Amino acid sequence: MSKIRVRFAPSPTGYLHIGGVRTALYNYLFAKKNKGKFILRIEDTDQNRYVEEAEKYINDSLKWCGLELDESPEKGGPFAPYKQSERKDIYNKYIQEILKTDYAYIAFDTPEELEKLRKEYEEQGKVFSYNHEIRNSLNNSLTLPDDEVEQKLNAGTPYVIRFKIPPHRTLVLNDIIRGNFTIDTSILDDKVLVKTDGMPTYHFANIVDDHTMEITHVIRGEEWLPSLALHILLYEAFGWNSPEFAHLPLILKPEGKGKLSKRDGDKYGFPVFPLAWENVKEGTSSIGYKEEGYLPEAFINMLALLGWSPSNDKEIISLHEMIDEFDLEKVHKAGARFNPEKAKWFNHEYISKSDAYKLLPEFQKILKEKNIETDDAKDLRIVELLKERVSFVKEIWDIGSFFWLAPSTYNEKSFKKAIKEDTKPILFQLYSELESVSFTEKELHTYIHEFVEKSGMGFGKIMQPLRLALVGDLKGPDVPVIMELLGKTETLQRIKNLELKI
Repeated sequence: MSKIRVRFAPSPTGYLHIGGVRTALYNYLFAKKNKGKFILRIEDTDQNRYVEEAEKYINDSLKWCGLELDESPEKGGPFAPYKQSERKDIYNKYIQEILKTDYAYIAFDTPEELEKLRKEYEEQGKVFSYNHEIRNSLNNSLTLPDDEVEQKLNAGTPYVIRFKIPPHRTLVLNDIIRGNFTIDTSILDDKVLVKTDGMPTYHFANIVDDHTMEITHVIRGEEWLPSLALHILLYEAFGWNSPEFAHLPLILKPEGKGKLSKRDGDKYGFPVFPLAWENVKEGTSSIGYKEEGYLPEAFINMLALLGWSPSNDKEIISLHEMIDEFDLEKVHKAGARFNPEKAKWFNHEYISKSDAYKLLPEFQKILKEKNIETDDAKDLRIVELLKERVSFVKEIWDIGSFFWLAPSTYNEKSFKKAIKEDTKPILFQLYSELESVSFTEKELHTYIHEFVEKSGMGFGKIMQPLRLALVGDLKGPDVPVIMELLGKTETLQRIKNLELKI
């Protein structure tokens, strides 16, 4: 078997949706599992819809996800160029080749003529299709004399090149994920291969590129399944062996029918793009998974399981483990429903298991935005304390801001629960005795237990008001830990503040 070569081939007509990232991921996993090459090709033949920033966005997204490319427009490689807009000379060569076969012809029909035909068909309750039934009666090189065709070409008459679908054949098509199925070629229309501007359409450029770049497996979304017959026939027309094909299932909306879209993200408040983007031209923007606070490892783990299951149905799986286990034949046929809450769960799992050092820079960025002076030792310990309680690094501030900001108010329900008639003297006694206690977690833990035992009161009667004084609520890590991190001066001040409120 030849060396495995797969490609991710997005069009820079917009920003990379998570469905596209999953396609790239499955290509990457398949390549690495089989010690092959993972290639990025930019399919920019549609210049009218080209978005200038989209190519950089695609590259930045793949880098953030950790999907290293072997060949790309940015990296280069033995089959460069990797942008279709730079491969016109290659396409011109193969355009001339296919025109020498019986599989392609030149069509001079104007848009107005075709629109008139469509309307005539509609009036009869039919659907117009430029196919084997009608092509021999239209304005093309199949019906016109050779000299007239030559005259039109010399005169610069606009034309397209169409593929001549061979009718009345039953094609047996194979898909790695879906198995074998058949299609009657008579239902296919004669697709345009080359547009009036001389640029190839997706179908033609795609086939030529996959062949010349020696792609062995085409792994793409199921929306391209209806094009498979045309692509197989194009390979046949050139006399080339086709790659193997695998069409991935859709990522479905959280609710209802249809595939996941940006509109769903806007409606339910979750990202559908890996990175944030802003379309200045359209005046629109969207947040990305990175900016929302997702770790790339969590994002990739979540995406991998939208359509594929590793052994033992385990949910937490590293990129390295995915490579070891990935198998296209185990990719599901049915669509995978996206669950935004499950995405958060993955991030929680990865954050809780992450080394606090890894999370510290992002957390300290939040502190600086809030004009809080950073202290590596203190900040690191707080991240370590709270990371298992959050789904995002930014939530560490939400649940731990009391480490920097003294409570200005107290949770009303907690206040009623913690404050009793004898609370004030308890706080006064704590304040007095804590002045002489060493403020280490161990010493404070010992002191508090001795204080409770000596007082003969319930543990909660003492600990609840003490926690309320420090946090403003009855939440948070162990009280001795909070006290050590706050330090003696701040702890005593907070006890005094609550005492004054009673």
